Amino acid sequence: MVKPHCPLPRRLPERQHGAMTDTDAAGIVGVNTIGIPVTDQDRALAFYRDVLGFDVRVDAPLPQLGSRWIMLAPPGSAVSVSLVPAKEEAPAGVETGIRFEAADADQAHRALQERGAEVGELLRWPGVPPMFAAHDVDGNRFEVVERA
Repeated sequence: MVKPHCPLPRRLPERQHGAMTDTDAAGIVGVNTIGIPVTDQDRALAFYRDVLGFDVRVDAPLPQLGSRWIMLAPPGSAVSVSLVPAKEEAPAGVETGIRFEAADADQAHRALQERGAEVGELLRWPGVPPMFAAHDVDGNRFEVVERA
């Protein structure tokens, strides 16, 4: 299928002191939650809660969609993840681009291995915080990076 041509977004002017930009007018003030496509919300909920140790912030039925609105987050985090049902245009098993933060990457790596999570090699590069890749039960990939 050929996608329709989409023009490049226009470049916003440099922000000048006291000037309002188009971004300000949109009213966007932060990031609240990031959706992760999953094939089974119960199984994914168990992984993020029991393996990663996230707190459940919302678990509410959405009967009109035949699913639930589920939001979880690391304790104390301002940003959460939402476990959304996978569909053809948003399949599970993707690189999420999410970088979770850990106080100690070595400890997080060991703990996730012990809890049965699929984790990659703990990477260490000069000048870069230690990190490793991991996958959830649907194969969605995320990274865990040590707090700098």
